[in-house]
Order: sequence, then structure tokens, then C-alpha cells
Amino acid sequence: MSILHSFADRALDIAVVPGFTSLGYRVRSRAFAPTPDLTGHDILVTGASSGLGAAACEILAAAGATVHMVVRDLAKGGEVCSRISERTGSDSLRLWRCDVSDHASIQEFATGFCDDVSKLDALVNNAGVMPPERSRTRDGIELSFATNVTGPYLLTRRLEGVLRTAGTGRVVNVSSGGMYGAKLDSDDLQLEQRDYDPVRFYAHTKRCEVVLTELCQERLGGSDLVFSSTHPGWADTPGIQDSLPGFRKVMGPLLRDGRQGADTSAWLCWAPEPLESPGRFWHDRMPRPTHKLPTTKEGPKARERLWDECNRLTGVAE
Repeated sequence: MSILHSFADRALDIAVVPGFTSLGYRVRSRAFAPTPDLTGHDILVTGASSGLGAAACEILAAAGATVHMVVRDLAKGGEVCSRISERTGSDSLRLWRCDVSDHASIQEFATGFCDDVSKLDALVNNAGVMPPERSRTRDGIELSFATNVTGPYLLTRRLEGVLRTAGTGRVVNVSSGGMYGAKLDSDDLQLEQRDYDPVRFYAHTKRCEVVLTELCQERLGGSDLVFSSTHPGWADTPGIQDSLPGFRKVMGPLLRDGRQGADTSAWLCWAPEPLESPGRFWHDRMPRPTHKLPTTKEGPKARERLWDECNRLTGVAE
């Protein structure tokens, strides 16, 4: 990156708001390297039937990767898969069904996947949800916490073997810039003691996701498995359209499109930089701080409680 681009990137990061918009992406992307040939790479993307997940699949498929599209609705996923295949010319898209909020669904999917696929170069935990009302999964877990935290963690642990078989497997957890305003509440991880607020609950789960990425790198990572987290900036996704229509109306053309939002998620699947800086939080292909406010910082005991609770809720033995 040139000195000029480095200065512009730093200015956008300090300003926060412009850096999250399409303007920030357009300025930074002038220094981005093109995606190389990924033929022979197997990459799995959850939440692949819309928004950032579908965009990441298209970027990776266009580069020649075998892309495993994980969706809840096979009919909807099949339509998206066909469109991506037509646009990219790829015949290496595979469709799988899994509800990432449902632990039994994850176990069933992972068993079938590992029986069929011998190695996985990258897992992109992209699926996320911001429910309008408080609800619980059949595992008894608050829905946003299950979809955004325990589900991706369980899926990662169940695919750990095929990821390590790849040589340097990568796990990419897609967070949100909204986590900057949230502090890890280790005494009430599912926020059961609070009135339900979709935005607050979502931001808290995304804070949990970033902390969990760091913990996974510390406890599971190594030369054969590398963890990263990222946030896409403010992208015009179905989640924004459905859950934050007022925000979408105000931001208008400043919102990123799906490809701009998914760029770093796809880049983390192949770039050398995350291997050199494992466990980091990335935005627009650069590592970023995980805290912008001192009041959001968590201590080691809070981090330990998150780790223990994720293991307890998923039944994963360390």
C-alpha cells in the first residue's frame, strides 16, 4: 500500500462513518490486489442464499474455487446457485442444507459433509439474524445468540478435522461494525435480564463473535488452522432492508453493495496477510482495533466465561 493510500485508509478509520460506507470502500479498493486463481480450493459459506453470503460465493466461484453454499431453504438457495453459476460460468457450486441456529441440524450436516469432502480450505461463518422479537431455538437458546455465536462455533468445531487436513485451514467469522458499541456481558450472555432490543442484542452477539475468534485462535489455532473475523461496513443487505429501514433510507447511496461488503470475507480465504496476523479483526483488507471505546473492553474472566458457556451450550468437549 502506498503512503497516500495508507494515509487515506487511516483517516477513514479514525473518522469511522465514511470508512463504513461505499465511499470508504472505493477509496481503499484502489490498492487491492485481484483475486487469484482458486481452482482446487474448497470453501464453505453459510447464509449463502442472499446478501453478503451470496456475494462472497460469487466472488469465490468466479475465481475457480469449489464453493459449498450452505442454506436453510434449498429452493431459494437453488435459485441463487443457478444465478451465480450463470454469471460466473462455474460448475463447481455445491448446495447444502443446514440451519445454523439448530445444533441437531449442524451435527447432521457436518457428519454428511465430512463423509463426502476430505478437506476444506476455508469456512466463512456468514449466516446471521436480527429477529424482531425475542424467541428461542429448540435447544432453548435465544435465537440471535444461537445463530450468530453458538451455531458458528459448533459448526467450526465439527469441521475442524477437514479444515486441518487442508494444511492451513481458515475460519472467517463475519461480524458487524455495530459491535463497537457493545460490551461483552459475561454475566448474562443471552441478555435474558434485559428487555429485548433487536439492534442491541445483535451487536452483543457480534461482540461475542469477535472475542470468540480471538479465543479460538489462542486455543485451537496453529500452523494448520487460522481464525479471523471481519466486518463488512454498512452494506445494503436484506438484513438492513428488513430490520433497519429507517437507517437504509437515511444512508441511501452511501450503503455498500453486496460485493463491496463481502470483499474482505472472500479475501481472507486466500490472502497471506491473515496467516501472518492470525486472530485479528479485519475491515477492507486491513486489521482494525476491536475496541474504539474504553468502556467496551472485557477482562480475562469475562472471556473465559464466554468460552465455557459456548462449550457447555454446544456440548463440545475441549
